[in-house]
Amino acid sequence: MVDALHTAFGDHHVRAVHAKGVMVTGTFTPSREASSLSKGSLFREHSVPVLVRFSDFTGIPDIPDTDGHANPRGMAIKFKLADGSSMDVVSHSFNGFPTATAAEFRELLIAIGSSGPDAAKPTALDTFLQSHPVAKTFLTTQKPLAQSYLSLSYFGVNAFQFTNASGAKAYVRYRLIPVAGEAFLSRQAIAAAGPDYLSKELPGHLGKGAVQYRWQAQIAAPGDVIDNPSVAWPEDRKLVELGTIRIEAMAPDEARLDRSTVFLPLNVPDGIVAADPMLTIRHGAYPISFAHRQSAQEPVAAASK
Repeated sequence: MVDALHTAFGDHHVRAVHAKGVMVTGTFTPSREASSLSKGSLFREHSVPVLVRFSDFTGIPDIPDTDGHANPRGMAIKFKLADGSSMDVVSHSFNGFPTATAAEFRELLIAIGSSGPDAAKPTALDTFLQSHPVAKTFLTTQKPLAQSYLSLSYFGVNAFQFTNASGAKAYVRYRLIPVAGEAFLSRQAIAAAGPDYLSKELPGHLGKGAVQYRWQAQIAAPGDVIDNPSVAWPEDRKLVELGTIRIEAMAPDEARLDRSTVFLPLNVPDGIVAADPMLTIRHGAYPISFAHRQSAQEPVAAASK
């Protein structure tokens, strides 16, 4: 998988995907409803610190924020628990994934890498998208350019199984919704936006005060597909509030912190387990990418998952 990401985006000795990013800090406060859904220790805390990384798609560390390929944006969260452990959540700004399986995603990446401007038509990517309409939708219907990383909703597209203290189980997918709502650039603002406008916007934004996100669990109903992240669950499914994430400040010593931090989708407490097999592949790929980028000689300031 890591090699396939490098085939698509190049090997820059940074994160293999979501390479360009910025880190911020804040706190998480669980809701009263959260512990009724999962016995996870995170939901029994009063509040805990969080480290959050916002990012652009692709493994290209200097991709312009205005490039259409920089979508979907990413939001990765590390919750620092009182016992010294942590929990990670990985999400992006599109409600769904381009493929049903990790193997198909690898095929897509290889097709992208084989379909440069000089490739013969139809390209490998053209052929793949013709037989994978969901992937075509993913690549061609992303959100407009956001005013801020903080003005986007993010989705955890892989399902988890939550178990509460009574043993009741539920399948969930995550949503992270900005309390202030989503906001996008006007045409005039797009024309004036620079290649790093999202990271440059953050300090001033947070200087005006903390930004709140609602962390929600979308609950699957009988018959919903659990192991296929390319199929979004219907919007009428129940949402349970897990708590509030407050984004408060830029992370200190960001380049060092970014380089030394990895977000692992299966880094979860008791009461939460993977329900989608793709999570196992993703969880195994991230440490490989992490180890690979440590071999670079110079620190990289903009390097996600």
